[in-house]
Amino acid sequence: MALSPTDVAQLAVVDTARAARVLSEVRSAALAGQRAPIAPRPVIEQSWERMLRGGIDPEHDRRSGLLSTDEVRRRRETTELRHVMPVLREGLLSVADVAHHIMVVADEDGRVLWREGSSPVLRRADGLGFELGADWSEDVVGTNGIGTPAVVRRPVQVFASEHFVRSQTTWTCTGAPITDPRDGRLLGVVDVSGPLETMHPATLAWVDSVAKLAEARLRELHLTSLERLRAVAAPVLSRLGGRALAVDRDGWTAAVTGMPYMNRMSLPKSLSAGRRWLSPLGPCSVEPLGEGWLIRACDEPAPRVGTRVVLDLTQPRRWSVTATGYAGSWSHELSPRHAELLYLLALHRDGRSAAGLAEDVFGDPARTVTVRAEMSRIRRYLGGLLEHRPYRFAEDAEIEVLLPADPHDLLPHARSVSTPSPGVTSRGKEASSSA
Repeated sequence: MALSPTDVAQLAVVDTARAARVLSEVRSAALAGQRAPIAPRPVIEQSWERMLRGGIDPEHDRRSGLLSTDEVRRRRETTELRHVMPVLREGLLSVADVAHHIMVVADEDGRVLWREGSSPVLRRADGLGFELGADWSEDVVGTNGIGTPAVVRRPVQVFASEHFVRSQTTWTCTGAPITDPRDGRLLGVVDVSGPLETMHPATLAWVDSVAKLAEARLRELHLTSLERLRAVAAPVLSRLGGRALAVDRDGWTAAVTGMPYMNRMSLPKSLSAGRRWLSPLGPCSVEPLGEGWLIRACDEPAPRVGTRVVLDLTQPRRWSVTATGYAGSWSHELSPRHAELLYLLALHRDGRSAAGLAEDVFGDPARTVTVRAEMSRIRRYLGGLLEHRPYRFAEDAEIEVLLPADPHDLLPHARSVSTPSPGVTSRGKEASSSA
């Protein structure tokens, strides 16, 4: 009796070996251009067609070079996926380990950034090139549980000879994409993989549900960031006349004044402060505000005033930063570490690398992870006033540093770098001091 693709999935639960043999016949017939005993599942058949058009060799591995350890670390530190790793571990790892699976998380490029689970299975994965830093995009290694979900943007289970490349046909993998709820952008794929005898149809729903929990966590984080921006924006908007709104860097609205509320505003990919034409407001004035932007419709000519940032270090343990634009000002109290880092950036208007800041603050250039984490927190409230690669204040911002009269009251690490006079003002790449 002929089997349907659904029957093969059910058969795999009770007779893995027979299901694998059937799929092997299907794969061989499809690659030879012959009539298969059953039709491949549509998602697999379409993937195979992409592989044939792309010239992927089904009989030989094709592996790209591994990312370096430093590059894997850098991608881990910058991807939004880092925020959902606790959710993925809690939802997948305990079961995966017992079921002789591993959990793999790859970024939007298909590069493996995390790989955890059963130690024996991890060793077997090494033989497949399923390693940290490996590229498992579909156009490199063929149909698989990371690359294929990334292409079709939905969960996919790939069992045995549904893999296009022969070396992977002893494997089963189930992956689900994780997208950014702010803009729908693909962030990466979470995958549960193991030897083909560990295949179970319920794995697809399991992995998909955990991926959706991860996306829910990202939505929660986004709402929290909007609340922070709203708290900063409220006093500024209250002083404004006309139409204005505060939005995050993706255009999501935190607060408005003088106009109907809109959920999101379309922003250009690279937005900077100044006069801009933005739909639907038309001519606007844009300036950094917290983690986003203050956008004011130019119903009336706005004075051309740049953003002024005052770093007040005059009172021990009462350090603060204040940003002032034509629409008003807002302040934020600083921790000792943030005060030190901002002081160093005020001294080095050309910018400092993470290693340079780590050397300045800790005397150890290797402590870049700590510096990047702290700079990420600083950018939550200084937003567009700070640039990165290297870290630096925005070119058009005027920076003023207020120092204590007694140099010994300056922050200890900052004191070891420089002890300028009590007032320091800088604009762009030039800096000057005055007593």
